[in-house]
Amino acid sequence: MNSRGLHTTKPYIILLGGIFILFLLGQFLRFRIDLTEEKRFSVHPATKELLEKLDRPLHVDILLTGKNLPGGFRRLQKSIEETVRTFNAYSSENITVSYFDPLTVTDSLQEEFIYTLAEYGINPTNVFSSQNSGQQTQLIFPGILVADDEYETGALILKGERGMSPDQILNTSIENLEFELSNAIRKLVNPEKDAIALIIGHGELSEDDGFGIVEALDGQYEVFKVPLDQAKSVNDLASFGTIFIIGPKESYTDRELYLLDQYVMQGGNLVVAAEGVDVDLAQAGGEGTFSFPLENELDRLLFRYGVRINKDLIQDLNLSYIPVLGGNFGNQEQLVPLPWPFYFNAGRVTAHPITKALDQVNFRFASSLDTVKADGVIKTPLIFGSQNAKILPAPSRVAFSDMEQAPKVEEFTLQNLPLAYLLEGKFTSLFKNRFIPESFSKADFQESGNGKVVVFGDESVFQSQQSLQVNQPLGLGEDPFAQTTYANKQLLQNLVQFLSDPEGIIASRTRTLQIRPLNKVKVSQQKPFWQGVNVALPVLILSLLGGIILFIRKRKYSRS
Repeated sequence: MNSRGLHTTKPYIILLGGIFILFLLGQFLRFRIDLTEEKRFSVHPATKELLEKLDRPLHVDILLTGKNLPGGFRRLQKSIEETVRTFNAYSSENITVSYFDPLTVTDSLQEEFIYTLAEYGINPTNVFSSQNSGQQTQLIFPGILVADDEYETGALILKGERGMSPDQILNTSIENLEFELSNAIRKLVNPEKDAIALIIGHGELSEDDGFGIVEALDGQYEVFKVPLDQAKSVNDLASFGTIFIIGPKESYTDRELYLLDQYVMQGGNLVVAAEGVDVDLAQAGGEGTFSFPLENELDRLLFRYGVRINKDLIQDLNLSYIPVLGGNFGNQEQLVPLPWPFYFNAGRVTAHPITKALDQVNFRFASSLDTVKADGVIKTPLIFGSQNAKILPAPSRVAFSDMEQAPKVEEFTLQNLPLAYLLEGKFTSLFKNRFIPESFSKADFQESGNGKVVVFGDESVFQSQQSLQVNQPLGLGEDPFAQTTYANKQLLQNLVQFLSDPEGIIASRTRTLQIRPLNKVKVSQQKPFWQGVNVALPVLILSLLGGIILFIRKRKYSRS
């Protein structure tokens, strides 16, 4: 080969050599560069750690299928597949993905399969799409199944807050894809369970005996009922990741308060769901009854930590219904729905990992909350009431007969009442500069600590209602009369997961992707112009480049 030929082929040899070197590096070095502004194709460090520790291959079935899906659902469908492929890129084991339509299951097994999906929280949804023949409805299952060789779990993907537009719900669902998928993988591959304590011995859990919490956390956590008076030291509580106090009716002793206080000082997580008043709902018929202040001594502990449960009841016009006897139908008693502002739903939430994109949460006889000064403690409100609420200080009348007339809207002037607070930071012990109870050593006393405390002004938020047909508790958040399910269960699961590992995969729920909708007016006006540009411009560019190359070649060889 002469020098001129070598000179001509040298750039091509260098290019091929560079490609070959990059190919070899790609076999040994795994890396990804995410150039998107929102890091759409990156994952949270906790998710990355989970994927790098996978010890078995997994398969993901995308259940969101169907012909002629609306554009938003096709975007969600594509995002699910992209998320799985992103996970596979970070995973130490292979994660495969495919589409599966539950409606293709044979008739004999279809009903059982759909019930199985419902146990995972995946319920069918009707969507409407415009066709040439008109508007058509289509049944979809907006969820995923994750499986290994032995086990399977599932997750609902389509989630959003009540009042969101369809586009916002779809965008929120896309934002939460990383959490939903990584959480499903976590449940499948991490069998270890943290321990949760439900304190008993003071009238707690009076509505459902703890069924709602146990059912909601089944398979993820081990739940124990713990009589606090039998605990000999704080070490007896140290093995519990979170302690729940749900609806105490009797007073806590100084000894019991000391145990709870020192548990928090040593980094424990305490959840208190309690009202400031007591109401006997069985007496609300006829002439009615009254709410009376409830004293359980927990006020002292919570006040020191920076929050107070007031001795009152909230009425809210985003109300729910309560079944009451409305006479007999033949020889059977008839239940009728009564609008009941003491029972209400709250859908305004903070963009926090616990509550972001949470649907409405049901409250029954909630008390208002106030914050008080507590140095070093950060107070984050999690859930708010509606734009129309009022507070009834105790003692206040509670009677079904009061609802014979519609509530006067002008009386409901309070807006966005906080219904739950997360307290974090450096807590000061209730027993600082005080005598500690007998049988405890002063040497073991901690006067400050960095635990977490969550306070709800309602005990029923984590207690189940009873079925109307059989006297058995329902799943958490299920309303037997409205035949709907509120987000109480999801709230509990998010809460426990955050308290167990605040920097874990639950932190990925704060991810935000901006919606960038097209300007429909501009699209309509400029459509012909951009169509012309897209068709003609590539041809013009290629023609121009071809002409330039031809001109250079002719000029070059005409001289030789």
